[in-house]
Amino acid sequence: MASGKKRVTGISAETLNLILEVSRSTHPNEFAGLLRATKGVISDVILVPGTTSNDTSARMLLDMMPLDLSIVGSVHSHPVHDLRYSSADLNMFGCKGPYNIIVAYPYTEKDWVCYDPSGKIIELQVVDEEQESA
Repeated sequence: MASGKKRVTGISAETLNLILEVSRSTHPNEFAGLLRATKGVISDVILVPGTTSNDTSARMLLDMMPLDLSIVGSVHSHPVHDLRYSSADLNMFGCKGPYNIIVAYPYTEKDWVCYDPSGKIIELQVVDEEQESA
């Protein structure tokens, strides 16, 4: 993993459901955001002001990204059913953090994958936070 970043082992079910719902609602345009982790679990999606999107790309303005040490990566959608990253995706992965999620149409619980900055798949457990705190 990237130096200086805490190890992430999961994503909260609530956060994954939010990502899938926002991806559905912005379809056929791409959706993009940043990922925040708490206690080793991706727990929030941060929307960057000035982000633009269309049916082939989404752009976040780097100078609008928050200075937040809990940000661990990025998320974006693919309006077609293709979870593979592009060369542009791989370039973006390197500057957003070690955990980069792609969700693809039709945006179900099976239509997502997490990559590290080199394009290697990272297995993340979907965590039900209510069970975790019980």
